[in-house]
Amino acid sequence: MIQRKILLGVSGGIASYKSAELVRLLTKAGHEVQVVMTRSATEFVGPVTFQALTGREVFVEMWDKQRGDSMAHISLTRWADLFLVAPATANFLAKLANGIADDLLSTLAAARECPLLVAPAMNKQMWANPANLRNIEQLKVDGVTILGPAAGVQACGEVGEGRMLEPEEIALHVEAAFQPKLLAGKKVLITAGPTFERIDAVRGVTNPSSGKMGYAIARAAWEAGAAVTLVSGPVSLEPPPGCRRIDVLSAQDMLNAVNAEVDEADFFISVAAVADYYVLNQSEQKIKKDAHILTLELAPNPDILANVTARPNPPFCVGFAAESENLLEYAEAKRRRKQLPLLAANLVQTAIGADDNEITLLDDAGQHRLPRAGKLELARKLVAHAARLYLQKKN
Repeated sequence: MIQRKILLGVSGGIASYKSAELVRLLTKAGHEVQVVMTRSATEFVGPVTFQALTGREVFVEMWDKQRGDSMAHISLTRWADLFLVAPATANFLAKLANGIADDLLSTLAAARECPLLVAPAMNKQMWANPANLRNIEQLKVDGVTILGPAAGVQACGEVGEGRMLEPEEIALHVEAAFQPKLLAGKKVLITAGPTFERIDAVRGVTNPSSGKMGYAIARAAWEAGAAVTLVSGPVSLEPPPGCRRIDVLSAQDMLNAVNAEVDEADFFISVAAVADYYVLNQSEQKIKKDAHILTLELAPNPDILANVTARPNPPFCVGFAAESENLLEYAEAKRRRKQLPLLAANLVQTAIGADDNEITLLDDAGQHRLPRAGKLELARKLVAHAARLYLQKKN
């Protein structure tokens, strides 16, 4: 992972205690973090906390006597690859929207050259205040990225919109800010996870797919600027922020969901491990165990990917092939049979449930091996490859 220099501004709100965890996550990811606090922020969390977490001096005052040139507002923004303010209070947002620079943090924002992200945090009435909403709209026009806010229980005990996003989600947005927006303005439909084919009221036929690769591709597509819809079988994973998830159970459920969404999609990426068969003789009640042999009648499930590629004007389709032997031979045969511009192939023995993988991309130009790496890294490379092929096809 590339190490980035992140300037973190902390303004004076109760949510500033979450910023300590945010710093921990960013430094754990390998980034350098420089913290700048407003004076009111120091009433909630002491600068020594952030100094201990970052190993760097924390800046608070504009006229820092330790800096002979008093040019922190210039040198810090020139140092940074990205400027993040979390929490961003209503007061700070008002200064930012109106070009006011009367302390170190607001002056840094005015003098910046790097991208700026802000994570608002305030009471729900303050968030809904017309003046604040006008400021938010102005900041969007000015190119500032607004992260959140979330809704929920607030420090005052009220419930509503205005909570700062959790540190884990903000850290995801920071990582996304550094990814090229290869799919900006595009809509991507992805299937992920296993399907579950019912036998009776409590039993079913499924497979051990964890959904990790599909969810990694959803994150990579979101990072690349796409609007992502994720049709997911039953998994214990959280989708990336901004992704719309549609939960399904069976292969037929997944097909129905895909058919309802695919007309709007620019890309369809079929990652789900869909059951090849469903049970014909399902029981509405739980089948009681006895000494007799239970016979299940199985019928083929519909082929979701083939259903999409057979449409008159299909989206750019990406398939997956998970094989236990003859990987490239079987995968290329599948790609040609389903007329796919791109297919990703991997061995089931090393892929299912793991956090890393090794895949080979197959397209009309041949084979492109991606060495073993984390699934997110592979997903980013797959998305970039698909984006290039899509652009070539359009041109």
